[in-house]
Amino acid sequence: MDFKGWFLTGDGIQVDSLTVTDAESRYLIRCEAVGRPDLAHVWPVLESAFYEFGLPTAMRSDNGAPFAGRGAGGLSRLAVRLIKAGIRPERIEPGKPQQNGRHERMHLTLQEETASPPARSLKEQMQRFRDFRQSFNHERPHEALDYEVPAARYQPSPRRFDGRLRSPDYPHDAEIRRVRRTGEIKWRNRSLFLTEVLSGEPVGLFLIGPETWLVKYGPVALGSIRGKAGFEKFGAGSRSRTKPRPEPG
Repeated sequence: MDFKGWFLTGDGIQVDSLTVTDAESRYLIRCEAVGRPDLAHVWPVLESAFYEFGLPTAMRSDNGAPFAGRGAGGLSRLAVRLIKAGIRPERIEPGKPQQNGRHERMHLTLQEETASPPARSLKEQMQRFRDFRQSFNHERPHEALDYEVPAARYQPSPRRFDGRLRSPDYPHDAEIRRVRRTGEIKWRNRSLFLTEVLSGEPVGLFLIGPETWLVKYGPVALGSIRGKAGFEKFGAGSRSRTKPRPEPG
């Protein structure tokens, strides 16, 4: 999933086009103009796709908002919602769009055929996106698909979406802590800040060495705790340390 990059229609309306493809078949699942590139506008598009096509195992994106954040594990509120739907967020390395090469090539074709120049109105632009999706999926053979069209290769996921969002479960050997509204957890009489996007969610702590614990939210490693040194977060291409503060009382 990605945004093609915003542009203005002929009457001055900004278009942020959200696209979702199946990496294996290149099937274009969604190509829609959204009001803003944020959780409130992106989630309904993804949710409708999940109801129609089922749940993917993982969704790959770049490290920009709303797909990723700067906090522990690179999590954003959208990424948390994906995990609760049963989907693993997967991000390319920062500055390496070629890791989403198939998607980027589709964007180039989308730009050339629907937005060069843009339509005169948002309504006309949305119709161009619908026409492009139909053509891309059902009429255009791809060399990489042995000259078949994506629709001939795509198979919906057998994992159906029931609309429920569930917090992750953890194995019996994990220490479970629930993240407070402040983004902190209580650990051995200290408060350690993780990330506010996990407010109210359970995280699992796994002993991986002498006085060293790996902190995870579902499948995503958030960081580590080493003795009294505090929490060292894992992020998108960087790590930083936050010192613990004493627990009141």
